[in-house]
Amino acid sequence: MSDELCRAAARGEIDKVLELLQNGADVNGFNQYKRTALQVVNWACPDVVEALLSAGAEFNIRDPVLRLTPLHDAARAGYIGSVQKLVLYGADVNLCDEIGNLPLHLAAMEGNLEVIRLLIGRTHGRTADPRARSAEGCTAGQLAHLHQKIEAAKYIEDYLRSSE
Repeated sequence: MSDELCRAAARGEIDKVLELLQNGADVNGFNQYKRTALQVVNWACPDVVEALLSAGAEFNIRDPVLRLTPLHDAARAGYIGSVQKLVLYGADVNLCDEIGNLPLHLAAMEGNLEVIRLLIGRTHGRTADPRARSAEGCTAGQLAHLHQKIEAAKYIEDYLRSSE
Protein backbone atom coordinates (compact mmCIF):
# COMPACT_ATOMS: atom_id res chain seq x y z
CA MET A 1 0.00 0.00 0.00
CA SER A 2 3.02 2.32 0.45
CA ASP A 3 3.65 2.47 -3.29
CA GLU A 4 0.01 3.39 -3.87
CA LEU A 5 0.13 6.12 -1.19
CA CYS A 6 3.32 7.53 -2.69
CA ARG A 7 1.81 7.59 -6.18
CA ALA A 8 -1.32 9.36 -4.92
CA ALA A 9 0.79 11.91 -2.99
CA ALA A 10 3.01 12.53 -6.02
CA ARG A 11 -0.07 13.16 -8.15
CA GLY A 12 -1.62 15.44 -5.52
CA GLU A 13 -4.69 13.25 -5.21
CA ILE A 14 -6.02 14.36 -1.82
CA ASP A 15 -9.11 12.11 -1.85
CA LYS A 16 -7.05 9.02 -2.66
CA VAL A 17 -4.41 9.93 -0.04
CA LEU A 18 -7.10 10.32 2.62
CA GLU A 19 -8.78 7.07 1.59
CA LEU A 20 -5.50 5.15 1.76
CA LEU A 21 -4.61 6.63 5.15
CA GLN A 22 -8.08 5.80 6.51
CA ASN A 23 -7.64 2.24 5.27
CA GLY A 24 -4.40 1.74 7.15
CA ALA A 25 -1.66 2.82 4.77
CA ASP A 26 1.56 3.50 6.68
CA VAL A 27 2.20 7.24 6.25
CA ASN A 28 5.92 6.57 6.81
CA GLY A 29 6.08 3.45 4.67
CA PHE A 30 8.67 3.33 1.90
CA ASN A 31 7.89 2.88 -1.77
CA GLN A 32 10.02 0.75 -4.08
CA TYR A 33 12.51 3.63 -4.36
CA LYS A 34 12.94 3.88 -0.56
CA ARG A 35 11.00 7.14 -0.30
CA THR A 36 7.97 8.02 1.83
CA ALA A 37 4.84 9.77 0.58
CA LEU A 38 6.04 13.07 2.07
CA GLN A 39 9.33 12.76 0.20
CA VAL A 40 7.58 12.37 -3.15
CA VAL A 41 4.52 14.57 -2.58
CA ASN A 42 3.47 17.13 -5.16
CA TRP A 43 4.61 20.33 -3.41
CA ALA A 44 1.98 22.32 -5.30
CA CYS A 45 -0.64 20.56 -3.16
CA PRO A 46 -0.33 21.83 0.43
CA ASP A 47 -3.57 20.07 1.37
CA VAL A 48 -1.91 16.72 0.59
CA VAL A 49 1.17 17.79 2.55
CA GLU A 50 -1.03 18.66 5.52
CA ALA A 51 -2.95 15.38 5.29
CA LEU A 52 0.33 13.45 5.44
CA LEU A 53 1.68 15.57 8.28
CA SER A 54 -1.52 15.30 10.32
CA ALA A 55 -1.35 11.52 9.86
CA GLY A 56 2.11 11.54 11.44
CA ALA A 57 4.47 11.77 8.48
CA GLU A 58 8.09 12.12 9.55
CA PHE A 59 8.95 15.66 8.42
CA ASN A 60 12.71 15.57 9.07
CA ILE A 61 13.31 12.28 7.23
CA ARG A 62 16.28 12.46 4.89
CA ASP A 63 16.58 11.45 1.27
CA PRO A 64 19.03 8.55 0.92
CA VAL A 65 21.02 10.31 -1.82
CA LEU A 66 21.79 13.92 -0.78
CA ARG A 67 20.33 13.77 2.75
CA LEU A 68 17.68 16.36 1.82
CA THR A 69 14.68 16.75 4.09
CA PRO A 70 11.20 17.47 2.72
CA LEU A 71 11.71 21.10 3.77
CA HIS A 72 14.83 21.29 1.58
CA ASP A 73 12.80 20.04 -1.39
CA ALA A 74 9.81 22.34 -0.80
CA ALA A 75 12.04 25.39 -0.19
CA ARG A 76 14.06 24.74 -3.33
CA ALA A 77 10.87 24.27 -5.36
CA GLY A 78 9.41 27.48 -3.91
CA TYR A 79 6.01 26.16 -2.85
CA ILE A 80 5.26 28.50 0.03
CA GLY A 81 2.05 26.72 1.08
CA SER A 82 3.89 23.44 1.56
CA VAL A 83 6.81 25.16 3.30
CA GLN A 84 4.33 26.79 5.69
CA LYS A 85 2.75 23.42 6.50
CA LEU A 86 6.13 21.79 7.14
CA VAL A 87 7.27 24.62 9.40
CA LEU A 88 3.93 24.65 11.23
CA TYR A 89 4.28 20.95 12.01
CA GLY A 90 7.82 21.43 13.30
CA ALA A 91 10.22 20.75 10.43
CA ASP A 92 13.70 21.86 11.46
CA VAL A 93 14.69 24.91 9.39
CA ASN A 94 18.33 24.49 10.42
CA LEU A 95 19.07 20.97 9.19
CA CYS A 96 21.82 20.80 6.57
CA ASP A 97 21.88 18.48 3.60
CA GLU A 98 24.90 16.36 2.68
CA ILE A 99 26.84 19.35 1.35
CA GLY A 100 25.94 21.75 4.14
CA ASN A 101 22.98 23.58 2.64
CA LEU A 102 20.08 24.72 4.77
CA PRO A 103 16.63 24.92 3.17
CA LEU A 104 17.28 28.69 3.16
CA HIS A 105 20.38 28.23 1.00
CA LEU A 106 18.39 26.26 -1.59
CA ALA A 107 15.57 28.81 -1.59
CA ALA A 108 18.13 31.61 -2.08
CA MET A 109 19.81 29.81 -5.01
CA GLU A 110 16.42 29.56 -6.70
CA GLY A 111 15.32 33.08 -5.76
CA ASN A 112 12.23 31.88 -3.88
CA LEU A 113 11.57 35.14 -2.08
CA GLU A 114 8.38 34.14 -0.24
CA VAL A 115 10.13 31.10 1.18
CA ILE A 116 13.15 33.17 2.19
CA ARG A 117 10.88 35.64 3.97
CA LEU A 118 9.18 32.84 5.86
CA LEU A 119 12.36 31.04 6.87
CA ILE A 120 14.26 34.05 8.18
CA GLY A 121 11.36 36.14 9.41
CA ARG A 122 9.63 33.74 11.77
CA THR A 123 8.47 35.28 15.02
CA HIS A 124 7.78 31.99 16.83
CA GLY A 125 10.05 28.99 16.88
CA ARG A 126 13.46 28.67 15.35
CA THR A 127 14.47 30.93 12.51
CA ALA A 128 16.86 30.02 9.72
CA ASP A 129 20.13 31.88 10.20
CA PRO A 130 20.83 34.05 7.13
CA ARG A 131 24.47 34.29 8.28
CA ALA A 132 24.95 30.51 8.28
CA ARG A 133 27.42 29.26 5.71
CA SER A 134 27.07 26.26 3.46
CA ALA A 135 29.84 23.67 3.33
CA GLU A 136 31.33 25.74 0.50
CA GLY A 137 31.44 28.76 2.81
CA CYS A 138 28.63 30.80 1.26
CA THR A 139 25.78 32.54 3.05
CA ALA A 140 22.26 32.53 1.60
CA GLY A 141 22.77 36.09 0.33
CA GLN A 142 26.02 35.15 -1.38
CA LEU A 143 24.36 32.14 -3.00
CA ALA A 144 21.53 34.33 -4.26
CA HIS A 145 24.11 36.68 -5.80
CA LEU A 146 26.07 33.81 -7.36
CA HIS A 147 22.89 32.49 -8.96
CA GLN A 148 21.85 35.97 -10.08
CA LYS A 149 18.74 36.06 -7.89
CA ILE A 150 19.10 39.78 -7.26
CA GLU A 151 15.77 40.39 -5.52
CA ALA A 152 16.42 37.54 -3.08
CA ALA A 153 19.97 38.75 -2.41
CA LYS A 154 18.74 42.28 -1.76
CA TYR A 155 16.03 41.09 0.61
CA ILE A 156 18.53 39.08 2.64
CA GLU A 157 20.99 41.98 2.75
CA ASP A 158 18.24 44.40 3.84
CA TYR A 159 17.07 41.92 6.48
CA LEU A 160 20.59 41.59 7.88
CA ARG A 161 21.05 45.37 7.95
CA SER A 162 17.75 45.89 9.76
CA SER A 163 18.53 43.20 12.36
CA GLU A 164 21.87 44.69 13.38
